[in-house]
Amino acid sequence: MDIVHELNRCLKSELASIETYEQALEKHRANYGKEPSFQRLTQIMSDHHDSAEKVRTLIRNHGGTPVESSGAWGTWSQTVMGAAKLFGDKAALKALKEGEESGLKEYKSITEHADAPADVKSALSPLVSRQQEHISELDRMMDAVSASA
Repeated sequence: MDIVHELNRCLKSELASIETYEQALEKHRANYGKEPSFQRLTQIMSDHHDSAEKVRTLIRNHGGTPVESSGAWGTWSQTVMGAAKLFGDKAALKALKEGEESGLKEYKSITEHADAPADVKSALSPLVSRQQEHISELDRMMDAVSASA
């Protein structure tokens, strides 16, 4: 396992998440900036900033250089969010959830790998839990949108 390569994949995912949340929040800031759901999405974006920094530190600790952009993943997520904005809140929340699920899968591919360094598994474990919390939160938000429709 090339741990630096795998961690850089996670970092790209985090950077794409940040870009995607920024797009989602930009759409609603003027009308919903003070609402709890908007604040929760802002907190999730902040969590991704924190996770990205933790992954950067791990990459450096293992002798690597952190990527600086989300690359193709970020372009894809921006396209999805651009399309999701056209279809309303539930579609946008679903797109955010899909990004969270993808990030969770990437973290788990490292934490569940037998050859992953112990320090990496330990550092990523809380990030796995946080991704799972984000998915649950987005599910609750989508349920609320469905209930109000």
